[in-house]
Amino acid sequence: MISKKMENFIANGSAIRAMFEEGKKMAAIYGAENVCDFSLGNPNLPPPETIKKTIIEVLKEEDPVELHGYMNNSGYEDVREKIAKSLNDRFDTNFSQKNIVMTVGAAAGLNVIFKTLLNPGDEIMVFAPFFGEYKNYAISCDADIAIVPASIPTFQPDFESFEEMLNPKTRIVIINTPNNPTGVIYTEETINKLAEILNKKQKEFNTDIYLISDEPYRELVYGDIDVPYITKHYNNTIVVYSFSKSLSLAGERIGYLAIPETVADFEKVSAGANMATRILGFVNAPSLMQKTVAKCLDSKVDIDFYDKNRQALYHGLTKIGYECTYPDGAFYLWVKTPIDDKEFVERARKYQILLVPGTFFGCPGYTRIAYCISPKTIETAFPKFEALMNEIKG
Repeated sequence: MISKKMENFIANGSAIRAMFEEGKKMAAIYGAENVCDFSLGNPNLPPPETIKKTIIEVLKEEDPVELHGYMNNSGYEDVREKIAKSLNDRFDTNFSQKNIVMTVGAAAGLNVIFKTLLNPGDEIMVFAPFFGEYKNYAISCDADIAIVPASIPTFQPDFESFEEMLNPKTRIVIINTPNNPTGVIYTEETINKLAEILNKKQKEFNTDIYLISDEPYRELVYGDIDVPYITKHYNNTIVVYSFSKSLSLAGERIGYLAIPETVADFEKVSAGANMATRILGFVNAPSLMQKTVAKCLDSKVDIDFYDKNRQALYHGLTKIGYECTYPDGAFYLWVKTPIDDKEFVERARKYQILLVPGTFFGCPGYTRIAYCISPKTIETAFPKFEALMNEIKG
């Protein structure tokens, strides 16, 4: 018999992964070219050419014993130093290698910092809509999750509700900007207001409230829009970063935590993250990918590819009659469903369209469409989306 907690995880498994698996089954039945799978944020772009060249370079030049062996649980010192310097150059921060912990992607980074900070019964606060896996990460730490209702149609945080909901049990607040699933970017005004409220509540409750900035989409921004670097606005901020999207390395599982010395109990938090990396079973981030990304910090994917998909999908669906939130970042389109979101997603499957219901993101009445896919899939999908809308209207 498995644990009750794991039974609960299985029963409430990821809607995104479920649709992804459904897509593979549909492809076998209808042909992959006829299935429009918008479920998973799996980059369709290959990594920049520099990644392949650098991997070969690292394999040739690095000492094989060191490269394929253990290192400090936080990662190679030289890698962490290069990342710290890059952040300092870009965002005018003051990091060194001691502020960086290499992680097995952003998911591992979140689990590491949750394990470090949370006691059973502590509360994690999120803003709807939010990445649904946060719930599972909270449950695994025996923490509670509190959901601030969505502020429609801007999807910037609802500060009135947020301030009312903060309480002495609140240990962590998570933000995700550019946001999955809406593509919305939090403005500097938003971040400053958030920091103001948190500072006030820390004093009121005499507690430390950590702001976790989950940033796998930081580099995926369209146009001249600034994404504020949160550590400069609130002292108790920890940044979780992943190279999965910025370098199309989702399967390689490589990222980092940036823990400023301004956070409360910095030395203990840093030591705790180092220990959590070990006891959670990661031990350390993949060595080859650590060395690779450290040499490719200025590399980027071709964001114009995503931008063309964004424009095509947004204008195509609004022309059909769908109401969409125009995304400024990431690679998702947030669409209001004309009927219940779960029913809409179920009906879409009849047309071989795979979507994720807004309910998974804590925001019913919407659906998320991942456009990190081939333009051909989008083109194939338009007649299907139109037929689906006509069915619902009829």
